[in-house]
Amino acid sequence: MKKVRITVIKRTFNEDVSENYGVKGLSLCELHQEGQVFVSNGWEKPEGLCESAWQCMSSFVFALSHGGRDFLKDWMKDKNTAVISCNDGCRPVVFLLEGTGEDSF
Repeated sequence: MKKVRITVIKRTFNEDVSENYGVKGLSLCELHQEGQVFVSNGWEKPEGLCESAWQCMSSFVFALSHGGRDFLKDWMKDKNTAVISCNDGCRPVVFLLEGTGEDSF
């Protein structure tokens, strides 16, 4: 099993959705910052990573850690990566997942 690098590549805010459905004062996710990097051993959520985001990406992380590739079928330049966002419709965070080839043990 190999380690997987998880990098925050973008934080977004859907102002119109937030105004209609979110609580007053909602803004960009404050838990993560662009450029922040986490490393997973393939089966455990890295410390500090949002639980909701982990639920969205954990199956991709697990697959990458076991040598899976090309999940998005011709969407990614590098077949050993995936771009995944969390499921927060008001303020989604976008993550780059990369298989490192480095052993988890």
